[in-house]
Amino acid sequence: MQIKLIAKDIPLSLYVHIPWCEKKCPYCDFNSHTLLKSIPEKDYIASLFKDIDEDKNLTSGRKIKTIFFGGGTPSLFSASSIEKIIEYVDKSFGIDSNAEITLESNPSSSEKEKFKNFLKAGVNRISIGVQSFNDSHLEKLGRLHKGEDAISAVKAAKSAGFKNINIDLMHGLPQQSVNEAKNDLTIGINLGINHISWYQLTIEPNTEFYSRPPALPCADELAEIYDSGMTLLANQDFKQYEVSAFTNNGKMSLHNLNYWSFGDYIGIGAGAHSKITLSDNQIIRTKKIKMPETYMTKPQCRKLSKPIFISELATEFMMNALRLKNGVPIDYFEKRTGRTYEEIEQKLLDLQSKGLIALDKKRLQTSELGYRFLNSILEKF
Repeated sequence: MQIKLIAKDIPLSLYVHIPWCEKKCPYCDFNSHTLLKSIPEKDYIASLFKDIDEDKNLTSGRKIKTIFFGGGTPSLFSASSIEKIIEYVDKSFGIDSNAEITLESNPSSSEKEKFKNFLKAGVNRISIGVQSFNDSHLEKLGRLHKGEDAISAVKAAKSAGFKNINIDLMHGLPQQSVNEAKNDLTIGINLGINHISWYQLTIEPNTEFYSRPPALPCADELAEIYDSGMTLLANQDFKQYEVSAFTNNGKMSLHNLNYWSFGDYIGIGAGAHSKITLSDNQIIRTKKIKMPETYMTKPQCRKLSKPIFISELATEFMMNALRLKNGVPIDYFEKRTGRTYEEIEQKLLDLQSKGLIALDKKRLQTSELGYRFLNSILEKF
């Protein structure tokens, strides 16, 4: 049985992909391209505007709640270009007055003056791709910056006036010890930031590391690194609210929260993805062509769309919602999939009987035990 979806009641975010990097990292499977010459900012922005125009009819009149500039390395763009994009988004969709606007930055392209200009342009949250403060590990990861550069970047963002700062840190790095992983966290925490994304290095297909795998810590070492890091974060009042996301002041990533709550998002830029609820009860996904040159020169090839099939909706919803430590309101399942709760009720009761789901009439979430075996839960859907 289907339930009528009300698109205008589902929050809408915007993802803007900037695909260029100074150098492609050997572990990265994102749509990023090494910069061989100057960035064609003007041409790319013109293509983003056309992309926005084409997707404008998908919003059901909703304003944008959050914007995320990801990459690649968005901080390679000038602040004036970022400002133009924000202004065009506001003109086209409308931006909520309390919108969170995040921009990803690498330490190698981060200066205080540039941060100040990003803040003036409308960005109010910075996410810095630190990965590690250890120079030896940074070299193994193919990063261009040093640990001191990362520290300077965080200090520059704070000095520029940013109050909402995330740093990305990886663990399980080649030949990383438990103490080295903990030291990365300690340095980050001592810098006074409010949000840490802490996640394990994984070897993905179509990466340099996949072709030439580095020596990684064994399973027991990885478990010790994880347990020690989790204890350290908890002792420093960094509360986990998602699998790899921690905050010490309640300022969660609103953009990612919308993803994980099965909200809607429009993706513009080369390789960007969207998930959109339409007024005819369809939920569709779109993806934009990956190659920047094709994206800019062949608009007829820019976008591919496909519906999320009814048989996939429960799985897609659970894969997102159960990543959140506190889950989601239980009525989100019906309101954001158009399917009835009865379709999943028996599976949830079975999982509850095994102590893996904490179920009540208001929220849908895993138990503490279930959160450790999340993949096993998701297999049931």
